[in-house]
Amino acid sequence: MDKQKRIIVAMSGGVDSSVAALLLKNQGFDVIGVTLRLWSQTESDSTVKTNRCCSVEDVEDARQVCHKLGIPHYFVNFEEEFQEHVVDYFVNEYDTGRTPHPCLACNDKIKFDFLLRRALFLDADYIATGHYARLRTSEEGKVRLLQGLDGTKDQSYVLYTLNQTELSRLKFPVGEYTKKEIRDFAKEANLPVADKPDSQEICFIPSGNYREFIKLRVTPKPGDFIDIDGNVLGNHPGIQFFTVGQRRKLNLPSDNGKPRFVLRIDADTNQITLGDDEDLYQTTFVCDRLSFTSSVDTKQLLSVNARIRYKANDAPASVKFVGDEAEVTFDLPQRAITPGQPVVFYVEEEMIGGGIIKHAVIEKDLHRLAT
Repeated sequence: MDKQKRIIVAMSGGVDSSVAALLLKNQGFDVIGVTLRLWSQTESDSTVKTNRCCSVEDVEDARQVCHKLGIPHYFVNFEEEFQEHVVDYFVNEYDTGRTPHPCLACNDKIKFDFLLRRALFLDADYIATGHYARLRTSEEGKVRLLQGLDGTKDQSYVLYTLNQTELSRLKFPVGEYTKKEIRDFAKEANLPVADKPDSQEICFIPSGNYREFIKLRVTPKPGDFIDIDGNVLGNHPGIQFFTVGQRRKLNLPSDNGKPRFVLRIDADTNQITLGDDEDLYQTTFVCDRLSFTSSVDTKQLLSVNARIRYKANDAPASVKFVGDEAEVTFDLPQRAITPGQPVVFYVEEEMIGGGIIKHAVIEKDLHRLAT
């Protein structure tokens, strides 16, 4: 029975993971809290003024919550793994003109791979996190991953890499509630983190200045800003400092008075294509690094609702599989389809999988090729 099962809760020191531990303890699980040491400030990194990833304060908050709940608390060092699979990935993606989502890499490798393996050493049956998502298991044993009950906090988008083996070992208790209810539970239990603010920034760049962070780790190479016809408009300091849809820091007023936006970043030519806002709308793109929660028929056209960024709305689309990649076509054009970002597929409220955006088609390119 579940009440006899041991479960590891990844505790960041925040209210969501703390209440996850509370709920599971109340359900009768043998709960163990684990806080991950992921990132330490380096002397050369002047952009990091506090160690938000696993600060002394966060670790102490997690320890106090565990003490309050009467459960063990462990501190596990994953700094080496985090450096390789999250920080290096983050920097390398920007260095190739792509815009990464570091939380996805952290979930995929650190929380749901290395931590799951470490849980075996503690004889744990499950691991749990404070993610806002829900799980449902069919009579046949298939686990479905659903959006969190609180649509404003849903985090299923960053969980698309999970497979059936991993899903069968996971619990997401806070996903069954709204954020307000989670804070109410924390207050009722007198948890010391009940009013602790949510973290908003990239955890290893609390200053929010990712450009300075990257500048310390790569050597940017200046290149050309060009228009959609290939005409040179000016110079940029390095592709690492730009993302599709960006308007700020271009310093290039257009002839027609309209603001310019980044349309495309080409690492091979070191060029950044600029255009008008309407040029940012595309319907078709290619994605790779595909992953699905269970098997799908890749010979058939798949009808889904697709989400191309964390806070974007889902939009109807069709998915055509081509080898290890997929061509995704929206019913209506979407703004700023960004290489490096995840695209996640939904059927109603179920998250079925996704991939990483490889490249989009700029509509003016299609018109030009047709003439």
